[in-house]
Amino acid sequence: MQLFILGLILFFGIHTVSIVNESWRDRMADKIGVWPWKGLYSLISLVGLVLIIYGYGLARTASTVLYSPAPWQTHLALILLLPVFPLLLATYFPGRIRRLVGHPMLIATILWAVAHLLANGRVIDLLLFGAFLVWAVADLISMARRDQRPLPGAPETDINDVIVVVAGLGLYIMFVVWLHALLIGVAVL
Repeated sequence: MQLFILGLILFFGIHTVSIVNESWRDRMADKIGVWPWKGLYSLISLVGLVLIIYGYGLARTASTVLYSPAPWQTHLALILLLPVFPLLLATYFPGRIRRLVGHPMLIATILWAVAHLLANGRVIDLLLFGAFLVWAVADLISMARRDQRPLPGAPETDINDVIVVVAGLGLYIMFVVWLHALLIGVAVL
């Protein structure tokens, strides 16, 4: 559990810098350079993510069950997850969906976290998905007061909406049918 908690602290600590102190983040990027800052940010994020995944795997079987999800909760979770991949893709393939949603990756993260909280009832699940939910909501709120940095991605066109919907739903189907069991070790269906 300690590795898992350390991973959460590293991952969300670095991801929260812009939320709580954007001016410090900008000073650091100016001081050491944008690319070294991005490299350091990425390294800390990656170490945190690896510790979260490894620690979660170790703690998952021993974690206390808080509640057992009802079948309707699992069905609702599957419905909530439908737009997640299209929203993630809309972040990098801007079109009407991105303009309408504003911050599609954060909305996708919120939906993903809520769906997983509905479908999983252990303490470790509450810590993992609850942390992502709290962070995404805080980041979404903070976006209203921060300058938006440009995101890398394709040029904005309306055809990107077709791409994100078709590719996103394809990814959703692949995850539900096969990839979730392969990558996470838990079959969805």
